[in-house]
Amino acid sequence: MKAGIAHFPTSYSIPPSELGPALEERGFESIWVAEHSHIPSSRKTPAPSGGDLAQRYYDTLDPFVFLTSLAGHTQNLLLGTGICLVVQRDPIHTAKSAASLDVLSGGRFHFGVGAGWNEDEMNDHGTQLHGRFKLMRERVAAIKAMWTEDEPAFAGDLVNLPPMSINPKPLQNPHPPIHVGGSFPGGARRAIEWGNGWIPIPGRGEGTIAEQVTAMRQMAADAGRDPDEIEVSIYFAPADVAKLTEFAEAGVHRVAFDLPSVAGSEALDALDNAVAAMEAAGLN
Repeated sequence: MKAGIAHFPTSYSIPPSELGPALEERGFESIWVAEHSHIPSSRKTPAPSGGDLAQRYYDTLDPFVFLTSLAGHTQNLLLGTGICLVVQRDPIHTAKSAASLDVLSGGRFHFGVGAGWNEDEMNDHGTQLHGRFKLMRERVAAIKAMWTEDEPAFAGDLVNLPPMSINPKPLQNPHPPIHVGGSFPGGARRAIEWGNGWIPIPGRGEGTIAEQVTAMRQMAADAGRDPDEIEVSIYFAPADVAKLTEFAEAGVHRVAFDLPSVAGSEALDALDNAVAAMEAAGLN
């Protein structure tokens, strides 16, 4: 089971010049960065975990800008959005940004996508809560076309693009892996239908993570897909030996530990705690 981190990068977090080397020195395989374009002052939508919304949601940096900077300070680290809110983004610009990152990083980009939870945030982008999953699917399909076709075009119910020329193309063939965020069972179903991976978060959806992964693997087999071809990445994985062992036994491919939006020794200590948990579980 591979180890990465999940992170809300901010102006007061550990900078890419320090974070990149620290991750690679400790053997982390990947980083997955969150996205929120803004948080509306109305705050009509409650936080998914309840209570007040943490400050890092308000302050997160643009994921593609941050990951491009991080690419310049790393050699092998996989660079993932975790997650990119494609329902709030223009698909042409997103395809361009993601392909550019893949090229500049030497083919290390992973595209984690999601439909989001903050209704008032997505409303400001002209997107409605109901129907957002269909919009996400069509926008991702359009992005894949722009990544893989010489003269891409897309005709859907919600997304329509005329034939065009768009470059660069990603280095990865046929395209960067697409990891679908979302709780069980809906997120798992969407990952099986059109993704290369699934990103669940502990405590959300029906059952435990181990139960969800077992059920997802059966759903994939029933749909004619090889369950091992759908990477399961646990976002905000706890640094808990028993839980990590449970995840590994259930067939989880990757855990992404929460790195708080902090700098200096506090950030490095959090990384060291995650490494220690993996080692104690015999997984590193």
